[in-house]
Amino acid sequence: MKAHNKWLTAPLAAGLSAALLSGCGTEQGGGSGSGDGIRVGMSDEILATDPAAGYDPGSWLLFNNVFQSLLAFPKGGSEPEPEAADKCGFSAGSKVYTCTLRDGLTFSNGNPLTSKDVKFSFERALRIADPSGPAPLLSTIASIETPDERTVIFRLKVPDATFPSKIASGAGSIVDHRDYPADALRTDGKATGSGLYKLDSFSETEAGFSANSGYKGNAKPKNGGVTLKLYGGDRTALSKALADGEVDVAYRGLSADDIAALETSETTDDRGFEVTQGSSAEVQHLVFNVKDPVVGKLGVRRAIAHLVNREALVEDVYKSTATPLYSIVPAGIAGHNTAFFDTYGSPDKAKAKKALRDADITGKVKLTLWSTPSRYGPATDQELKAIAGQLNASGLFEADVKSVPFDQYEKDIAAGKYGVYVKGWVPDYPDADNFTAPFFGEGNVLGNHYGNATITGDVLPKTAALADRAATADEYGQLQDIVAEEVPLLPLWQGKQYAVARDDVTGLEWTLDASTVFRFWELKKG
Repeated sequence: MKAHNKWLTAPLAAGLSAALLSGCGTEQGGGSGSGDGIRVGMSDEILATDPAAGYDPGSWLLFNNVFQSLLAFPKGGSEPEPEAADKCGFSAGSKVYTCTLRDGLTFSNGNPLTSKDVKFSFERALRIADPSGPAPLLSTIASIETPDERTVIFRLKVPDATFPSKIASGAGSIVDHRDYPADALRTDGKATGSGLYKLDSFSETEAGFSANSGYKGNAKPKNGGVTLKLYGGDRTALSKALADGEVDVAYRGLSADDIAALETSETTDDRGFEVTQGSSAEVQHLVFNVKDPVVGKLGVRRAIAHLVNREALVEDVYKSTATPLYSIVPAGIAGHNTAFFDTYGSPDKAKAKKALRDADITGKVKLTLWSTPSRYGPATDQELKAIAGQLNASGLFEADVKSVPFDQYEKDIAAGKYGVYVKGWVPDYPDADNFTAPFFGEGNVLGNHYGNATITGDVLPKTAALADRAATADEYGQLQDIVAEEVPLLPLWQGKQYAVARDDVTGLEWTLDASTVFRFWELKKG
């Protein structure tokens, strides 16, 4: 799997709380808007309206609401359930996956949706293989058969028990074969799907959605439409839009300081705003280049693991809008353990010193921590400086921090120029596989040159073949323990999801879960 754009995006909207609490705006929403339509503001851009090209949070938000997939994640759940499909199931040891479509499915343009469209959609994404698209998630597909209009048979190259979760994501979006070119991306900014909403309009600053009356599936829309306002990273504009009543909901644009201020303010409710917190599987790691002359030494990496104080980081830098993370599989995902806490415990200078001495290192270790606030948010530099401070306070390290723009950052990582750097991850689907295979399997997206034969040759193939995902706990536990021992990365924190809405909007609690699906249809106004 490639990194693409699914790396954790920047927490934005510094100053939002100040705008809301300063008394500007109107209490009941102001602005226009008709009926039960909802206006949502988001700092992310939508980089694609064609599912063969998009792999960023903004684009997947559009896909999840406009297109159907064979399966979908239910609200609050991590096990995919039939959606465009009536039923699906494995055979031949997780190498053949067969789905039967619901009867009478149609696209928003009135065309029938059949197995031909499903086959076309998957083969098209793989054929185009857009560098910013989701084709890597579909790479285990060997062939697709459609014996009749309602049956789709996927034959896989290798056993892949996570295939249902992969096709329940935005990567599984079904398009109308009549409206999309087979070998190229659609470029008119339009979208033809069979999901709960139709895309009525799209520009760089706004997308308009209306309920699709022809939708057939499990969900029921609680509003007639959504206007999605896009602020292109301009957190000040998003702040003002919510304060002035131009949007009803602010999503993916909230800084740690803003959330903390809003949650603790006695005036938030009085001003007519409500903060909703949901679960999240977004994570951040400190990554070690194991070929680096300094952190390539296991004793140095273990010493760092003994010194980093995650509790202080999430409290001081992120104002408790994140939680400490002690393994590569986050809490709430089946298979999670606390391998790093079990191995290293609480910060301990004496143990760190011993780790260095055991590696025959007696002087101070000179180290540069690399950061990029343009991708992971303005708090990232502050976070890395706090980590450097913790290392230096031990008297064992002489660490500093350097920060560069994201494009340069990625190029330098690929060139092996950094020893220690930060990476975040937004999951494609809520399964331990998505927190392990991309990091330790073929084509490691971390760029840290780490490999372990037990992980790649035994654990990952074994877990991929187990259709009963609960039965993978022992294997994933073994993998996490190996990573804690060898420390190719150091888990730092697991995020929380937040949205701020005017108090006449309900349903946000059903849009903020580990599936990362923002469900327009759950929102209701008035």
